[in-house]
Amino acid sequence: MTAADHTRAPVLEALAEYRSEGRLSFTPPGHKQARGADPAVREVLGDAVFHGDVLATGGLDDRLTRGRVLQRAQELMADAVHAEHTFFSTCGSSLSVKAAMLAVAGPHEKLLIGRDAHKSVVSGLILSGIEPVWVEPSWDARRHLAHPPSAEEFERAFAAHPDAKGALITSPTPYGASADLRAVAEVCHRRSAPLIVDEAWGAHLPFHPDLPSWAMDAGADICVTSIHKMGSGLEQGSVFHLRGDLVPPELLGMRADLLGTTSPSSLIFAGLDGWRRQMALRGRELMGGALELAAEVRAAVEEIDGMHVNDRDDFCGPGLAHGFDPLPVVIDIEGLGVSGYQAADWLREQRGVVAHLTDHRRVGMQITHADDRETAGELLAALKDLARAAPGLGPAPRVEVPSPAGLRMPQVALPRDAFFGPTEDVPLDRAAGRVAAEMITPYPPGIPAVLPGERLAEPVLRYLRSGLDAGMYLPDPTDPALETIRVTAEG
Repeated sequence: MTAADHTRAPVLEALAEYRSEGRLSFTPPGHKQARGADPAVREVLGDAVFHGDVLATGGLDDRLTRGRVLQRAQELMADAVHAEHTFFSTCGSSLSVKAAMLAVAGPHEKLLIGRDAHKSVVSGLILSGIEPVWVEPSWDARRHLAHPPSAEEFERAFAAHPDAKGALITSPTPYGASADLRAVAEVCHRRSAPLIVDEAWGAHLPFHPDLPSWAMDAGADICVTSIHKMGSGLEQGSVFHLRGDLVPPELLGMRADLLGTTSPSSLIFAGLDGWRRQMALRGRELMGGALELAAEVRAAVEEIDGMHVNDRDDFCGPGLAHGFDPLPVVIDIEGLGVSGYQAADWLREQRGVVAHLTDHRRVGMQITHADDRETAGELLAALKDLARAAPGLGPAPRVEVPSPAGLRMPQVALPRDAFFGPTEDVPLDRAAGRVAAEMITPYPPGIPAVLPGERLAEPVLRYLRSGLDAGMYLPDPTDPALETIRVTAEG
């Protein structure tokens, strides 16, 4: 077998050829290589964006895709991460994970899913009619955090539901905690059941030995990865990889085609292709530099009074996470007496520093291979300023975070049935005991606190109400003010 040539970038090369040959297109997109774009848009975005915006079929490649441009790019990506097949997606991992789910289970079939799954997984349940069997995460009650479920939890779930078609786990989490994927895969494969890993936050994992193991090397069957999160891809750039014989590649491709756009962005394809080449050629060097920088940032933040950087000792151990990614620098600021929401707002408004992750007691500052000592220095200066300003920001509004047991509500109806069935809106103070007909998701990180089909309980409602009052962002409830909640209609 010929060794893959990772110096090549088929999509980028095809775009360069399209420009150099001066092709004159009478097809979409209608801006015709920037000529028709609004001048103000051209000024802000630059013409290069429009020059790369060509049809994938009939532009990037010919009308019969005889150049195999996209196929060659996907084959190179698969080789780079030890997969057998790779599919590019220009609709983000929100689409990719749905395609993976639909390739493993169908309407009214069971799928084991960690309850710390992203809202896109729940959207997949609503659209597909798959019956979720929720698997308990490893809860850290002291830090109010959920880590990925253990292999033992999946073992128990399979024992109780031997007809489940497969399993889905999220690893790493947005906080950087990872699962023992090898053990979970072994639990699944003893039953010839495929394992899907939502590895949206793990694009970088294959490229340095000091990072947690990634799904394809750990024996997973399908792995979904957002290249735009920890990689160099453009927003919405996602890939899903496949290994083994439990899921036919033709079936996975068919499910993806059902959901995907017929007008994929060549710009996003180019970002995926370029990231693969960058990592295949220089990944270890770039990731090594990022790890060194993150270690320096972590040590410096730990010296700031009132701040603590969550590290391996905080996240890993019996009953907690299996592995740890140090690049999401998650800072506990409880000692400052302010919330993560207050801190994130102050940093953006006063210092122009944008935090990724925010919750009632933490802010997350993602370090990637794009950072350097200059950006790290600006971050540290802003954090020191925050520590000095914190006493004047007022006390952190109290968020009533339930115990792990209080967060879990029984799933009494299929998400699809509750979402699409007859509904009514009831006042928040009368919603306990009713069955939710909508998702309610603190964002980021995007893990729903309420799912369609769950019977609502007072502790979760208090958590959401107090969180909203404290600055929590809830993008999906029907009533953004949360004065009412959509529930299934009674009788």
